[in-house]
Amino acid sequence: MSADHFLDTNILVYAFEKEIPKKRDIALSLIKPDSPWAISWQVIQEFSTVGLHKFKVPLKPEFLDLFLEEVLWPHCQAFPNPALYKKAIQLHVETQYRFYDCLILAAALESGVGILYSEDLQHGRSFGHLRIVNPFLD
Repeated sequence: MSADHFLDTNILVYAFEKEIPKKRDIALSLIKPDSPWAISWQVIQEFSTVGLHKFKVPLKPEFLDLFLEEVLWPHCQAFPNPALYKKAIQLHVETQYRFYDCLILAAALESGVGILYSEDLQHGRSFGHLRIVNPFLD
């Protein structure tokens, strides 16, 4: 399945947020398993760490394993490679974003999607064919 948007880690985290239902509902609408979205290996790593160690009620390892297999891995389209790191460094110099944010941005660009959904980056900013969208803005 070809993706049309890329999700930053915070979108996945909000999908499990019980105390902010508006954000949870928006996040859930973006991560339907059969919709055309993409993530990177980095998003999987960050989500797994947050889910196991930072949620108020941590995810059970068995649930995380199933969620990874059934939902996240099928959408993972960007993996570490030298060109990705070079692009992230270039983006860091150009934007002054934190390096991990630049890795997300580089992965979204590598995926060829048109939208990167993120709460952490500058809403409306474009990088070639890619536009950053904060889905939680009113």
